[in-house]
Amino acid sequence: MSSSASDPFYSPPVLSFIGWHNSGKTTLICKVLTHMKRKGYTVGVIKSTKERDILIDQPSTDTARYRATGIDGIALLAPDQLIVQLRPPDMELRSLARWLFPEVDVVLAEGFKHSTDVPKIEVRRDPHSPLLYEQVTGVVAVATDLPLSERLRFRLDQSFEIAEFIELHLGLKGGAELIK
Repeated sequence: MSSSASDPFYSPPVLSFIGWHNSGKTTLICKVLTHMKRKGYTVGVIKSTKERDILIDQPSTDTARYRATGIDGIALLAPDQLIVQLRPPDMELRSLARWLFPEVDVVLAEGFKHSTDVPKIEVRRDPHSPLLYEQVTGVVAVATDLPLSERLRFRLDQSFEIAEFIELHLGLKGGAELIK
């Protein structure tokens, strides 16, 4: 499905899921990835973390969970490494996505809340944590089961609808309808 092979200047569209620790970002992204893969999209994932000395793909880690979805590529950017065992480059998220995954249709990111040129979906569970969409730019929707009227809102169990929203928002071209 990717058009990148024929266009040397292709850069995959990027959307990031942001939220406070333990808000459900990884769980929601894995569900959205499943829908996008069933549609036939090639998808890369870039996760940002503040942790150091991380071992990738250990049982029950986020990277192992992502790999289980059948994604086409994954990167974990930490302060001390970019997993593929490189030092973290000083790049904006879009440049990083193009560099790491030039052959995918779309890149979903986790974190990168301060990236200014990437649309974001805030994932929210804790009613007492500050609203990120009031603090950062580019939040296009919120996924939460909490009452929230000011924004385009999805429930946390609406991964299919979120996948459709991403497809429309990023202008992805697809053939068949997304499969539930």
